[in-house]
Amino acid sequence: MTRRSDGGAAADIAAGLECYWMPFTASRQFKSAPRILVGAQGMHYVRDDGARVLDATSGMWCVMAGHGRAEIAQAVGAQLARLDYVPAFQMGHPGVFDLAARLASMLPEGLDRVFFTNSGSESVDTALKIALAYQQARGQAQRFRLIGRERAYHGVGFGGLSVGGIANNRRGFGPLLPGVDHLRHTHDPARNAFSRGEPEWGAHLADDLERIVALHGASTIAALIVEPFAGSAGVLVPPKGYLRRLREICDRHGILLVFDEVITAFGRLGTAFAADYFGVTPDIMTMAKGITNGSVPMGAVAVRREIHDAFLATDASGTTIEFFHGYTYSGHPVACAAALAALDIYRDEGLFERARALAPYFEDAVHSLEGLPAVIDIRNIGLAAAVELEPRKDRPFERAFEAYLRCFEAGVLIRVTGDTIALSPPLVAGREHVDEIVDVLKKTLKNIN
Repeated sequence: MTRRSDGGAAADIAAGLECYWMPFTASRQFKSAPRILVGAQGMHYVRDDGARVLDATSGMWCVMAGHGRAEIAQAVGAQLARLDYVPAFQMGHPGVFDLAARLASMLPEGLDRVFFTNSGSESVDTALKIALAYQQARGQAQRFRLIGRERAYHGVGFGGLSVGGIANNRRGFGPLLPGVDHLRHTHDPARNAFSRGEPEWGAHLADDLERIVALHGASTIAALIVEPFAGSAGVLVPPKGYLRRLREICDRHGILLVFDEVITAFGRLGTAFAADYFGVTPDIMTMAKGITNGSVPMGAVAVRREIHDAFLATDASGTTIEFFHGYTYSGHPVACAAALAALDIYRDEGLFERARALAPYFEDAVHSLEGLPAVIDIRNIGLAAAVELEPRKDRPFERAFEAYLRCFEAGVLIRVTGDTIALSPPLVAGREHVDEIVDVLKKTLKNIN
């Protein structure tokens, strides 16, 4: 038995490495040189050797208010001591109703009915089920098709994989859900490389939905789901007017529009939700990640009131379950306590406004990397940015992963997807943190062939 720098007992680490099947990880590479984090505070993680690592990714798009927030820890501890668990079916607890009302007050007008889940993946599958069941409830059962978009990420449930469009995530899992089609993606570096914010070219790409409508018939399509901007695919920013055009087409054909805001909700764009930033309100919205500042797993789905009420209208007696769906941990008391504390921090510290104020500086800093070796595109929106690298011949994804490893050793945690580096710092970041991130990236990219 040895001791780590975190003071905890470190039983046979090699045995632990063998036992743990890691998600989305190059396991053999990791286990040959493990990257172990043992603490976190503010903008930094602490490695097992005591070194600090600047978090340029908000954990995984979720730690909006920085790490180690005492307010959340205290709220969680108090909740555990008072009421640790309540069955989610046929009963509730004060915190879940408080949180639902709090979210409804923040959401775009009309989205004021909230269903709780435990993750972004569960939120997406819940949203898709709501869309299908709603069409049945209103007498449109023939609307069974779900439309996603190429290069989209909607979690790893079978519903999310089906409407998602990242090829590697879909391979190996069979035919997935039937009746699904995909819009073309919006990424066009030939026209929009090194765009700042929303690209000028490409709003017409939304018209690809008309092609799908013509192919299948509008009367068969239940819903379209899109990310306001695609995060896991490498920060693919929608062209100006694109999302509004999708909204118009959906309205014309009676198709529900679902925004997957798992990464964009709670300040990433300097507004509470991406719907606010783009001025487009969906019929259904998914949330997760930042809802608890990443401290406790939780997700949510918000819907228009008329969608919710259509379920109630199916049973005049009011004694029948209207929606046969839910999770053991839906609206968990501890998660609700964490979420309420996180929302208090966002409000009291003005973090959405702070992110909006920092965004122009962040944009200029990231675009200063243009011209470095192998950099073929840079794009950004709010406090999110991508630096796309030219793939090495016959060895795709290798260059960006090498940058990831080098940055980690230099004290900055970035995220890579394919040959793209993604940056999404916490909303508490300052200019000095942006400078450090970009400086380490600059030195790293100058030394990668």
